[in-house]
Amino acid sequence: MTPTTAHAWLQDELPALLEKHRVPAAAVGVLQDGEVVDHASGILNLDTGVEATTDSLFQVGSITKLWTTDLVMQLVDEGRIDLDDEIQRHLPGFRVADEEAARTITVRHLLSHTAGFEGDVFTDHGPGDDAVERFVASMGDLSQIFAPGERFSYCNTGFAVLGRLVEVLREATWDRALQERLAAPLGLTHVATTAYDAIRFRAAMGHIDPAPDHVLRPGPSWGMARASGPVGAMLSMRVRDLLGYAAMHLADGMAGDGTRILSADACAEVLTRQVDHPASTRSDARGLGWSLDDLAQGIVGHDGQTIGQSAFFRVVPEQGVAVALLTNGGDTHGLYHDVVGRLLDELAGVRIAADPTSPDQPPHGFDAGRLLGTYRARIVDWNLRQAPDGRLWVEELPGPEAAAAGDKPHSYEVVPYAVDQVVTRHALHGAHHVFGFTGRDDSGRATHLTTSRVIPRASLDS
Repeated sequence: MTPTTAHAWLQDELPALLEKHRVPAAAVGVLQDGEVVDHASGILNLDTGVEATTDSLFQVGSITKLWTTDLVMQLVDEGRIDLDDEIQRHLPGFRVADEEAARTITVRHLLSHTAGFEGDVFTDHGPGDDAVERFVASMGDLSQIFAPGERFSYCNTGFAVLGRLVEVLREATWDRALQERLAAPLGLTHVATTAYDAIRFRAAMGHIDPAPDHVLRPGPSWGMARASGPVGAMLSMRVRDLLGYAAMHLADGMAGDGTRILSADACAEVLTRQVDHPASTRSDARGLGWSLDDLAQGIVGHDGQTIGQSAFFRVVPEQGVAVALLTNGGDTHGLYHDVVGRLLDELAGVRIAADPTSPDQPPHGFDAGRLLGTYRARIVDWNLRQAPDGRLWVEELPGPEAAAAGDKPHSYEVVPYAVDQVVTRHALHGAHHVFGFTGRDDSGRATHLTTSRVIPRASLDS
């Protein structure tokens, strides 16, 4: 397959795949050896009937973290910071609940998701230019789950801190820094950091199916809090512009017109393994910002989810290939496997990780009793319980902040997957999810639940 034949395949197959997976609209882009093709299909907003085009903007969610990483690496290139600087050296007011941890957390810890403090807080501090500053100033009560550098736990709040670092050293908002130091020099014309920017373009609306009838409906709002902008709250773009960003990384930091955006060393550093991922995830390790999905095949990238929008971004540097899929609701993981999986196989000869499935027999040594109980994060409790009939269920119980925002409890049947892992029996939005358990307390019970996050046990109740 070439980019040209990939484009023809998308024209022929994408509409049917959207219907198969109940995805209202999607944009897909392919980059190979400098050549870009893109295609879009479907409806951007089921309430308005506006059709998707290749110039439509979709939210990229946590793919934003790669852009925030580059803004930080530009400061490293300029010698203004070092990756192993303590963050308090540049942000003296930075605080979390553990004062010693706050003193030792470094830029590298934040970029590699190893800082160890509570990672999922999305408090709205308003739409003003001081939103990120106010968010970081409010972090003093965030608990420390493990010592800085000890292990990986996906940390959204850490990237808010990095966004504030960029703001202080650039004397500009994170939004302005991204536009001036990445989007503009890369020649990207359809990039928006807020709803005020996105309204200038043909923008997708996210869709959710919260009711039992599973009918897709536009989400309750378009974007999330501006304070989480550096994390992935609202950054939107057309798929071609996301591939323009990928092209810069494949060119060792050089824009198409020869402008140096990042040093070649910085481009290599962000893809250098910093920490292994938990066994419960489908990727191998973390670089700086970037997920190192498959070290053997050289697949790297990131995903992103916002309110009803999901984005998938994969790059195979050795092959000079990048593929991006932007969507606005439905079975997005199923579409990812059918589209991104097919394109990467045909273009680069690599295979994305298969969806986990339950084994025919429970793994030898599996002991549910050791794992049962409640594991607590700030925005959600996860409770693993065993029903009288012996079946296992994971209950997702929103914390006070999430419940006030409208999140509802959910319950998922799970089955043994490995000695210390369970997997959802049924797919959720096209994907089976694995829950892992680590540690051992004095009574022999697991001390932490692991997904892409590490969540400490709150109760021994079963």
